[in-house]
Amino acid sequence: MRLAQELKRVVGGDVLDDEKTLQTYSRDASLFVVHPKIVVSPKNSEDIKALVKFVSKNNGSANLKRAKGQIPNHKLLSLTARAAGTCMSGGPLTESIVVNFMKYFTKIRSIHDHNATVEPGVFYRDLEKETLKYGLLFPPYPASKSICAVGGIVNNNAGGEKTLKYGKTENYVEKLKMVLSDGNEYEFLPLDAAGLRKKLKQKNFEGEIYQRMHKLVTKNHKLITSAKPDVTKNSAGYQLWNIWDKKEKIFDLSRIFIGAQGTLGLMTEATLHLIPIKKHARMVVIFLKDIKKLSDLVPIILKHDPESFETYDDNTLKLAIKFFPSFAKLMGVKNLWKIAWSFLPEFWMTVTGGLPKLILQVEFVGDDAPTLDNRVAELVRALQPYDVKIRAPKTQFGAQKYWTIRRESFNLLRHHIKDRHTAPFIDDFAIKAERLPDFLPELDKILEKYNLIYTIAGHVGDGNLHIIPLMNLGNESERKIIPELSRKVYELVMKYGGTTTGEHNDGLIRSYYLKQMYGEKVYKLFEEVKKIFDPLNIFNPGKKVHASLEYAMEHVRRD
Repeated sequence: MRLAQELKRVVGGDVLDDEKTLQTYSRDASLFVVHPKIVVSPKNSEDIKALVKFVSKNNGSANLKRAKGQIPNHKLLSLTARAAGTCMSGGPLTESIVVNFMKYFTKIRSIHDHNATVEPGVFYRDLEKETLKYGLLFPPYPASKSICAVGGIVNNNAGGEKTLKYGKTENYVEKLKMVLSDGNEYEFLPLDAAGLRKKLKQKNFEGEIYQRMHKLVTKNHKLITSAKPDVTKNSAGYQLWNIWDKKEKIFDLSRIFIGAQGTLGLMTEATLHLIPIKKHARMVVIFLKDIKKLSDLVPIILKHDPESFETYDDNTLKLAIKFFPSFAKLMGVKNLWKIAWSFLPEFWMTVTGGLPKLILQVEFVGDDAPTLDNRVAELVRALQPYDVKIRAPKTQFGAQKYWTIRRESFNLLRHHIKDRHTAPFIDDFAIKAERLPDFLPELDKILEKYNLIYTIAGHVGDGNLHIIPLMNLGNESERKIIPELSRKVYELVMKYGGTTTGEHNDGLIRSYYLKQMYGEKVYKLFEEVKKIFDPLNIFNPGKKVHASLEYAMEHVRRD
């Protein structure tokens, strides 16, 4: 019997294996193409439970045959969760079964008491539309806020422009519902000492999970806490250091699923904490012709405690100018003259002195407008000795222009550059912001050896930079650059105590580097975590642990 026929007997949702569907789900926003066997859109949690039990049963019997040499590895089935497909690391790509949450898991179940309970297929833009009605916001949204979904946000431990002030997704998850490898759904949330004791006494799969994870975390507490990267943003590996708060005696297993890319179970619901939205915002934009001045400016700007501190380079600004009509559409502006007029200062700057090499974007937010105006004035005064051009937009429209450039540059690249492809493979490293002035010259020395066109943008306040090269991926010599340049850049990042990924996660492109980043002992703990939750390796295999650089390179797209 064909797999599709078998699955249709198991689930009530959609089961598709036509060529068009498989082509669609073979790609995300990464540089990979991986063709799945089938795409399943489960209708509810019962469907997901049935899927997990079906695959577990298949793999359990298949493992016996494999041990006897009767069945190859590729015959084993697996389940890979997928939400909006905006992942830049290849996280939701698989050769087996895609579990699509975007058709039926799209409910905002409640918004109450500064919390929102939502399903993984809810677009962030739809969630924000509803939370704003209550004057509330989920602050760690990524730059892809208009096209991403909650499932990806939680499973990648997303961060963005407000992370500098408010932290990442890991700080806002109150509880999660997960279907684990035994085919049952469980709720995970913070437990005090009494709640933990109760879980540890259970004689079932959930009890076993708590017993083994409690032992792993407490026994290796010193190793785990010392392994946490000294950065403000990190999505690399499993976030073991977030599980046990030794001081407060809180044990929270929901934390292990945040950023796990669906490798430990399938998320069916998340309860997210919301914060009150501030009434007013003010922006300061700084244009740098000399990147060396960054070493002086970063500590001064951070001292003024902005809510956001972003950056992008001259190539990113050129994109907005080059694809002007598309950029205007992204801003929702029908009158092109209005936005063209707002760009006059940038046009004049180009004519009189050339484009700046780097644009710094600083935003202050609060409930009192005069106070914000004073903070802007104080920062402008503090920057005057450094001979940099500064703009402080007076209107929301003026600030929106800069935010749109920062948020939408990657999509402009993806949709408008036809002869080359965006190649995100060194797109998300992070180091302490204070170390950027020393780090960047060394990074430049590495990059200048390669004849690459690329854009730089990111969250400079968090030391989190996104470098996106444009490459002809059909050219074998250019493809060879990917592992070579990745190794050099990530070795430099590790030298500065940073992380290979601040928010985009490991996926196919970076999981291979986790052992080098964390060391053998911590990596073995990651392997043990995978074994505890997923003994039959049915959840998104090849991500986080047991990754293969060769496999990743074999699946780099060629078009």
